[in-house]
Amino acid sequence: MQSTNPDLTSLFQQLGLPAGAADVDSFVSQHAPLPERLALADASFWNLGQATFLREQLVADAEWAELIDQLDLLLRRPR
Repeated sequence: MQSTNPDLTSLFQQLGLPAGAADVDSFVSQHAPLPERLALADASFWNLGQATFLREQLVADAEWAELIDQLDLLLRRPR
């Protein structure tokens, strides 16, 4: 799924995750904070397809890269 103006909701949909605002908040609360030295795509909560998507999009600096960076920042914040 591609969107002309992707947002976190569409990123979560792309990753096959529940994508409502409460779902995104819950996901971040459940998984934050990520260790500083752990790459987002290496986190244990992703399946292989999700991790591959995250890596490929970041390497390609694709449309999703900015949102992936935004999610990364959200997951780095201490609770």
